[in-house]
Amino acid sequence: MKKIILLISFSIALLISCKDNSEQKKDGDRNTVKPNILWIYLEDTAPLMGSYGETLVATPNIDSLAMKGVLYTNVYMPAPVCSASRSSIITGMMATTIGAQNHHSSRTLESAIYLPEHLQTVPELFKEEGYFTFNNGKDDYNFIYDRRELYDQDYTYHPLYGKGGVRLDLATLSGKEPFFGQIQMYGGKEIFNSKFRENVTSPVDRSKIQLPPYLPNHPAIVEEYANHLDAIQITDEKVGEIMDKLKENNLLKNTVVFFFSDHGMRMTRNKQFLYDGGLHVPLIIADFREGNKKLKPGSVDNDLVGGLDLGTSSLALAGIPVPEYMEGRNIFNDSIAPREYVISTRDRCDFTIDRIRSVRSKEYKYIRNFMTDRPYSQPTYMDFDKVEFVGVMKQLHAQGKLNEVQDRFMSDERPLEELYDLKTDPFELNNLAGNSDYSEVLIKYRSVLDQWIVETDDKGQYGEDEAGLKFMLGIWGKECVNPEYDALREKYPNFEGSLVYLKSESSIKIDPDFVGTPLFDVKANQPINIKIVYPREKLIL
Repeated sequence: MKKIILLISFSIALLISCKDNSEQKKDGDRNTVKPNILWIYLEDTAPLMGSYGETLVATPNIDSLAMKGVLYTNVYMPAPVCSASRSSIITGMMATTIGAQNHHSSRTLESAIYLPEHLQTVPELFKEEGYFTFNNGKDDYNFIYDRRELYDQDYTYHPLYGKGGVRLDLATLSGKEPFFGQIQMYGGKEIFNSKFRENVTSPVDRSKIQLPPYLPNHPAIVEEYANHLDAIQITDEKVGEIMDKLKENNLLKNTVVFFFSDHGMRMTRNKQFLYDGGLHVPLIIADFREGNKKLKPGSVDNDLVGGLDLGTSSLALAGIPVPEYMEGRNIFNDSIAPREYVISTRDRCDFTIDRIRSVRSKEYKYIRNFMTDRPYSQPTYMDFDKVEFVGVMKQLHAQGKLNEVQDRFMSDERPLEELYDLKTDPFELNNLAGNSDYSEVLIKYRSVLDQWIVETDDKGQYGEDEAGLKFMLGIWGKECVNPEYDALREKYPNFEGSLVYLKSESSIKIDPDFVGTPLFDVKANQPINIKIVYPREKLIL
């Protein structure tokens, strides 16, 4: 059956290729060879670069990339945390549609989540078209997959943090074109490098930092914000190294480069939340192919773009048909109207259980909090890690030293709905949900979300299975304060915190000859290897 599907796919691709070739003869702007697609993929990074108007940090390499391509100003991710966002981008579907919305899901045999057999990820579709595929760095996908079906490289495995590619030297890509590649960069997480301080050549002047109004002017908060800018400076230098390596090996002339982040910066009210600070990211797309005129160098695009659109647009650039099941759009298709909304979701992040949904247009942001009895600032991994600015925020709240705007995020309860006029209130401070002058807007956006929940069968509405929560209880122990964990504590009285050692385990390299996927078996308390067969719901141990 699989061979038949492949033959049909090949026939369709051949017909499309013939059509494209015919069109290319008429259109001198389009190349006759398949383009390389390269994603420079950051972590936890806000659009705080020179090309986006930030003056406190120099980003000459990123700015140069922007001058050679298109800078997108209105790009918002499907989720404000790594794995949910990355799972969405790589499938072209919302994580909530495929049940992969909870952070670090599918890490165990017991909690495995499988994609439908017909659903192929973006790299699988590139591979079918003859592309060499790789991902230098972490995947962080919340579903079960045989990595060798996605990427042509060796990889490592970690029981909590998942799989990641053994980094390929870009010079080795010569002779392997066309390629679809991802280069994972630490971005905002450069701050975790033991040599972070010495890697910063020109530290940002802390006295010139202007914080958003929802953050207090405290030295620890200022330092966290400044560290992020310093991390962007390091990132810029590394982007320059990547571009130089591509040029040196003659790999750039037929390549389209995407530069973006998985979500926003680590900061109060940003990462893990659906305000723009957690969702708004940089995106630069530069087409280095000769004769291309569609992506005008040095231009700015203000249309609304969703993170789901990155994979689908990459496929379209390569002339690969985008499957109908994908929810992303082709941003290069001028025949369709730009997005009106980007919908984003937040569910369990590490051990912290929550459910929030947002609908964003260029004019308004609508947020619905489904768990209004839980504080915004309920314990997270940053409390576990004793991150200074998190403790400072809670201390200032307890001392009554936050103003009304800053203290609102520290409240024990939340409103069911939030509505913000983004043109007059870009920091999303004035909730208009209770303002009768905006009742029609509220009803409209509420309806958009309600319809989306039904149409996509938003899996967040059903809660998480026991197995996924059990693994979190084993990892994070007493930090798991949400009531959903109470029954598990009674059912497994000696399990709490028993797996915390996994956080400090080293990744292991997977044997190149192994076909399948490694998973952690909670009962055996060790990783095991499994083989994925069709249908994907069945496993061979």
